[in-house]
Amino acid sequence: MKEVVNLPELKKRSNQLTKKYWAIFLLTLSIVFSNIAYSIDADIKLPDGFQIELYTDQVPGARSLAHGDNYLFVSSMEEGNLYAIDIDDPSREVNNFISGLYIPNGIAYHEGDLYVAEIHRVLKFENIEDAITSGKKPEYTVISKYPTDRHHGWRYIVIGGDDRIYVPIGAPCNVCDDEGYAVITSMNLDGSDKRIIAEGIRNSVGMTFHPITGELWFTDNGRDMLGDDIPPCELNKLSYEGEHFGFPFCHGNDIQDPQYGSLGQCSNITIPIQELGPHVAPLGLKFYTGDMFPEEYHNQVFISEHGSWNRSKKIGYRITMVTLDESQSTSYQTFADGWLEDEKTLGRPVDILVMKDGSMLVSDDHNGAIYRITYTD
Repeated sequence: MKEVVNLPELKKRSNQLTKKYWAIFLLTLSIVFSNIAYSIDADIKLPDGFQIELYTDQVPGARSLAHGDNYLFVSSMEEGNLYAIDIDDPSREVNNFISGLYIPNGIAYHEGDLYVAEIHRVLKFENIEDAITSGKKPEYTVISKYPTDRHHGWRYIVIGGDDRIYVPIGAPCNVCDDEGYAVITSMNLDGSDKRIIAEGIRNSVGMTFHPITGELWFTDNGRDMLGDDIPPCELNKLSYEGEHFGFPFCHGNDIQDPQYGSLGQCSNITIPIQELGPHVAPLGLKFYTGDMFPEEYHNQVFISEHGSWNRSKKIGYRITMVTLDESQSTSYQTFADGWLEDEKTLGRPVDILVMKDGSMLVSDDHNGAIYRITYTD
C-alpha cells in the first residue's frame, strides 16, 4: 500500500531534526573552543595533586586582583584599565568597565566600594558592583598627595581590619636617600590622618595581612647593580609602627651598601622574615586561608616572583611558598614554575588571590592572563 505523505508532519519532523543537529553542532564547537581557550603554553610544574588551568587570557596587562561580592576585579598598569569578571558566569566574560587611568596598579574591595591606587592618588568607586550593572561609576578622590615619579611609582594598596588604607611609596631610583620615599603610608578611608608607618623599604608591590595576628606582611625588591647574586629580595613583617627595614644602607640580613652604608648599621634594622632569591622581583603575596589545599599549606605564604631583568641568567618567573612556624620561616621553596624555559619568558606572575572555594588565582601581565590552581586528593 502506498504511503500517504503528511506534508505538515514531515516539515515538523524536519524542523525537529534540524534543531537537534544544530544543537549537537554548537555543543561540539563549544567544546572545541573551550579547549582552545583554556590551554596554557607553558608547562607549569606543581606538587602532586595540584592542577592549573587558564581562567582567562582576555585581561591585557593583568596585575592586581581583588574579590568583590559577585565580581573578580583586575587592574592593569600601562593600559590604564580596570576589568571585572562575573564570578558566577561560566563564560568568564571580561568587562573593561573603566579606562583612561594613570598607572592604576593597586586595587582593594571594601564594603562594596573599590579603591584604586594610581601613581599620584587614591580613588574610590562607590557601590562598584551596582555601578557596573547601571553603567554609572561615581568616582571620588580619596587623596592626591602622592609623588608622581614613575620610577618605582606603581602603587599597591590594601585595607586592614582597622579600616585604614595602606599604600607604599617606592624609592625613585635604584638606590638613593630621598626623604618621603621608600616607606609605607597609612590613612583613614577618607584620606585623613595620612602618616608614614614603616621606613627603609626600597620598592614594595605586594602587601597582605596575617590571617591570625592581623600584622602587615609585604615583599620588597632588592637593589640592582651589585652583581647576579646580591642582594636578596625580601619577605618582611611589620610588628610595630616606625620600624626600619634597612634601605638604602643595609640589604637583606646584613649586606652593607657600598654607597650608603655609612647612614646606618645592619644591627639596628628589622631583618626579613625570609631572604628571597636575588632579583626575583617578588610582587603579590597571600596567606593560604582556603579549605581546598592540604593542611600543610594552610596559613603559609605564597609569593608571585615576577622575574629578574638584569641577571646574566634569569631567575624567578614562578610562585614560591614560605612555610612558617608562627612567624619564623622554616623553608622557602618553589610551588609552581614553568613560566621560564631556556631563558625564554613564557609568563610573569604578578598577584595572588585565594577564592571562596579555596582555589588560587594568579595574574600574569606578560600574557594578559589569569590562572586558577586547584587541588584534588
